[in-house]
Amino acid sequence: MKRLLKGGRLVDPAHGVDGVRDVLIDGDRIARVGRDLPADGAAVVEIPDGLVVCPGFIDMHVHLREPGQEHKETVATGTAAAVAGGFTAVACMPNTNPVNDEANVTAYILAKAAEAGLARVYPVGAVSRGSEGELLADIAELKQAGCVAITDDGHPVKTALLLRRALEYAGMFDMPVIEHCEDPSLKGDGVAHEGYHAAMLGLRGISGACEALGVERGVLLAEMTGSHFHVAHMSARASLRAVRHAKDAGLRVTSEVTPHHFTLTDEWLASPVPYDTNVKMNPPLREAADRDAMLDGLADGSIDVIATDHAPHHYDEKNVEFDRAPFGIVGLETAVPLSLDRLVHSGLIRLPRLVELLSVNPARILRVPGGSLSEGAVADITILAPELGVHVDASAMRSRSKNTPFDGWDLRGGVAATIVGGRTLFVNPAVSLAV
Repeated sequence: MKRLLKGGRLVDPAHGVDGVRDVLIDGDRIARVGRDLPADGAAVVEIPDGLVVCPGFIDMHVHLREPGQEHKETVATGTAAAVAGGFTAVACMPNTNPVNDEANVTAYILAKAAEAGLARVYPVGAVSRGSEGELLADIAELKQAGCVAITDDGHPVKTALLLRRALEYAGMFDMPVIEHCEDPSLKGDGVAHEGYHAAMLGLRGISGACEALGVERGVLLAEMTGSHFHVAHMSARASLRAVRHAKDAGLRVTSEVTPHHFTLTDEWLASPVPYDTNVKMNPPLREAADRDAMLDGLADGSIDVIATDHAPHHYDEKNVEFDRAPFGIVGLETAVPLSLDRLVHSGLIRLPRLVELLSVNPARILRVPGGSLSEGAVADITILAPELGVHVDASAMRSRSKNTPFDGWDLRGGVAATIVGGRTLFVNPAVSLAV
């Protein structure tokens, strides 16, 4: 089936395009992109004024929880949340049960993704067996099975030697090593950012230096090995300094930041609801100076990617004392509205830059299809409604878990539709669009 998306504003930074274009979809591929394309038998879909056609968004840091933790999320529910949030693809972390440290687990995840038939799923394999930091996983086997990167996310690679070996091994396959940067000896039993608000509430702190030390370690090893080191969910201004120095030196170092780290600060520990476990994440919400540094990094190009670190947890797991609750929040269905509201409409960045952060750069870093709307490319498309009013309602989320601090927020800008491989998998009922 052919469809012609006609008359919409197309934003494709990979080709320097920001203007009115038509997009002809033939099956699962983009056949042509241009002005005033003839229908030639294709079904014509008129794109209303104000909507924006973009290459499909890719979330390169998601926890789908399956296998082993299906009470929190499954591949099916997670990818349903993804397409509702405007993501055509997600990269899923390996801290499942069993850990994704061998081909059989990777194959299981890919089979579940094929069965769901929603967003594309790119598994990320473990650096070490069981993510225990002792023995290196068989990275060649993971690559062959379909993994696009490796990480021991949830905690850092245990030793510098093991991280060096991982970088050397992954470098043979041009795979990035994604690191949860943290010094365990500094973190200790910390549960919140080390600062005024944690002290006032009697919560054990985690300093920004705890994260930055891990970043510095990875940067030095990236320089030693020449391999690609990617900083996950960066939150501290000292970490950003290290990333900037690495980029200035021409090292293969990239980084990501989450919407909650460029939106919230540690003041949320005390207000509006003290000890709300939906503001407990790792790395923790930092002070305003760190949050502002993340905004600066997004604006000046130092930060490469916006990723959600979508971390679903069951209500009963979060509904306990702050110290006992697990770290993490869901993010797939709030990332785009938060980014449009707080970054684009604030004037911090322009829409093409947002598309780079959510599509172009994740595709480039993971070396997966997408990131552009060139002829012959996969027809993965995100259509935005930048002026749409969005009310965040956790109870209506497609994710199996509802742990978010953004419940009840009103935001400006959202997702109009999500197309994966030429198939329309989500259309926002609040938008007049028959795609």
